[in-house]
Amino acid sequence: MRISVEHLGETLIVMSNDPITISEILSRLEIHPSTVLAVHGDTIVPHTSSISSDIELELIIVSSGG
Repeated sequence: MRISVEHLGETLIVMSNDPITISEILSRLEIHPSTVLAVHGDTIVPHTSSISSDIELELIIVSSGG
């Protein structure tokens, strides 16, 4: 399957033959999970969600400060 990920103005592609979690996708892209939210359409997708078909995701950067 083909997972298209929009991040920082770029479209990144992850290919997988088996179901894959958002966390595994982020790991492959070397993006730390605590820095982004994964969004599909208008829905935030938990990092534990398993993807088993072609999908387009957007990553929204989150930040915190003190």
